Amino acid sequence: MNLEKVIFGFFVIFACTVNFGFFIGDLESVDGHDAGHLFAAVVINLITLVLKFGDRTHIGATHLATSMVAMLQLLTASLVWMWHVNISQLPMDGGTMATIVSLSGGALVANLISVILLISETLRQTR
Repeated sequence: MNLEKVIFGFFVIFACTVNFGFFIGDLESVDGHDAGHLFAAVVINLITLVLKFGDRTHIGATHLATSMVAMLQLLTASLVWMWHVNISQLPMDGGTMATIVSLSGGALVANLISVILLISETLRQTR
């Protein structure tokens, strides 16, 4: 068993599941989506992004691209949250939360593509 591949697979799947945990729930529900959960999704996706550097194969480049898309979406969601609450000093409302959750949904799609790539690469190597 290759420990590097185990760690890589762990973080790819972990990034997807943590992002899903933030995304799930009512789109506009302020109480259903926690800032700490979004922060965890950003951190774990950042770790996953770093782990994807160095693979010079075509599928490695696609893995990296999906991770970059997820990071862009999650960072944008975090910036929207920070801007609305900390800079504008407005209470969180349903419309802003819907924007944040929608951006997280885009990151979730990128994470799902990355998991599908991981599974297809694993199946291809066992043949």
